[in-house]
Amino acid sequence: MLADNLKAVQENIIKACEKSNRDPKEVTLIAVSKTKPVETLQEAYDAGARYFGENKVQEITAKYPELPKDIHWHMIGHLQRNKVKYIIDKVDMIHSVDSLRLAETIEQEAAKHDLVMPILLEVNVAEEETKFGLGVSDVIPLLEEISKMSHLKVEGLMTIAPFVENPEENREVFRTLKKLSVDICNKNINNVNMHVLSMGMTGDYQVAVEEGATMVRVGTGIFGERNYTIRK
Repeated sequence: MLADNLKAVQENIIKACEKSNRDPKEVTLIAVSKTKPVETLQEAYDAGARYFGENKVQEITAKYPELPKDIHWHMIGHLQRNKVKYIIDKVDMIHSVDSLRLAETIEQEAAKHDLVMPILLEVNVAEEETKFGLGVSDVIPLLEEISKMSHLKVEGLMTIAPFVENPEENREVFRTLKKLSVDICNKNINNVNMHVLSMGMTGDYQVAVEEGATMVRVGTGIFGERNYTIRK
């Protein structure tokens, strides 16, 4: 079942790429494994998944030692500064940087480990009050500050689009993020790339791919509905 779900998502990504004249190799599928036990992640790994996204630091630290070492872990949830130290040497990328203070903490912890941490800035494109993320107009000023940090590498932008019944309603959100990334590219800010657009989830990832997503974060579409009463 899980393997079939994974294959179906991969096929949908290919179709969306064909529709928008893109190479499917440009799109990385991140299996969002929050609340799922290690056994289920192993099943996804055995089916071919290598990129996993987690929302909570404690889930990464619990699952990391139990699973194959060639997994690429992505921190996609809101990150508290006092927890950065627990994942700095475990994740490939942090998607949810939304403040200078958080960036400074990641810089300090990365320096301790002598590594450069790839990050994305989280943008609250739809300006939803219940979500974290920067306003569109706040992104470039923060980038200019982060560009001075030698242990961070900005690789792009991330957004969490509104929950909608019709994915077409989020097309403009994805277009806005894409346009922002192009505007940033044109500024040629030192130490800032726009290689990554992390946008699109189970309900709207095909539209996101059509609008330029290079990473899509799919949980329910692969693992099925979550049981939030389970604690691992």
